[in-house]
Amino acid sequence: MKTVAILVFPDVLMLDVAGPAEVFSIANRYLAPEDHYRLCTISSAEHNVRASNGLRLLADHVLEDAPSTFDLLLIPGGPGAYNDKHEELQPWLRQAIQASCRYGSICTGAFILGELGLLDGRQVTTHWNYTERLAQRFPAALVSTDQIYIQDGELLTSGGITAGIDMALGILAADHGKKVAVAVAKVLLVAMKRQGGQSQFSPLLAEVAKEDSPIARAQQHVLDNLEQDLCVESLASVAGMSLRHFARTFAKDVGMTPMDFVHSARVDRARGLLETTNLPLKTVAYRSGFRSERCMRVLFSERLGLTPAQYRHQFG
Repeated sequence: MKTVAILVFPDVLMLDVAGPAEVFSIANRYLAPEDHYRLCTISSAEHNVRASNGLRLLADHVLEDAPSTFDLLLIPGGPGAYNDKHEELQPWLRQAIQASCRYGSICTGAFILGELGLLDGRQVTTHWNYTERLAQRFPAALVSTDQIYIQDGELLTSGGITAGIDMALGILAADHGKKVAVAVAKVLLVAMKRQGGQSQFSPLLAEVAKEDSPIARAQQHVLDNLEQDLCVESLASVAGMSLRHFARTFAKDVGMTPMDFVHSARVDRARGLLETTNLPLKTVAYRSGFRSERCMRVLFSERLGLTPAQYRHQFG
C-alpha cells in the first residue's frame, strides 16, 4: 500500500487537493487491496482549515502529530501558497521531503517548495499566470512555461489547478500501468493526455504599456493593423528609429523580436475569433493577418501545440 499525503493550509485551492485525491481514490477500485493508495491530509496549523473558496477542510493531522514518511507528498497551491512563506511548516516539510520517496506541487504550491530551495537547478512548472513570478522569485529554478506537469527525479510539479489531475494520472500510470490510469481518466471524464500545453490557455502577449515611447507606438501599430503586411522596416519607421537600433531596442524592451511580436499578436487575434465566432477558418486567418489558412495552422501548431480547428473544438 502506498501512502499519499497532501498538505493543507489557510487559503489553499480546494481543487488542488480534491483533484489528485480523487485520482488515487478511484484508482483503488481497480487495484488489489495490497496496492491501494492510503490518503491523508496534514494541516500546517489547525485541523480545521478554510480553503480559498470559503469551504472548510478537516485535516487528518497537524504538524505536531503527523507522520513524516510517505510514498508521495503533495503541496497544493492557492493564494495561501504564494502570499505566505510558511516558515512555521518549513522544518517539518524539509524533513518529510527528505524521508519520502517522491514529492511535488500542484499549481502554485511550487512557491512553498521554492522557499525551501528545492526548485534550485530543477526543471519545474506552475500555473501559466504565475510562471514569470516563480522565475523572478526563485531565479535558480528552471521554469517551464508550457508543460502540463514535469518530473525531475523525485520532484514533480504541475501547471494550474486541474493539471494536478494530469500529474496524478501520470503517477498512477507509472505505478500501475497505463490501463489503470486510462480507466480512472474515463471515470473522471478527462483526457489521459491533453493536446497542447499550458500556452493554449494563456495569452501569448501581455498588454501593451500605455506610454508614448517609440516601442510602445510600434506595438500598438501592430495591434491596430494586423491585417496589413507588417515588416520590421515598417515598424522601425513608425517608431522613428533606424532598423538596427529598433530591432535591438524592441528585443531588449519586449523580450522578443518584432516579428515574434507580430506572430504572437496574430495568434491571439485568431484565438479570440475562434472562441467567439463561427467564421470559417479561412476568414479567421485573413482577419488575423495570416497570408493563408495554412500559415495560421503552422503557427498555431508551433506556438500552442494544436491546430486552429482543435483549438475551436476545445474553447469555441
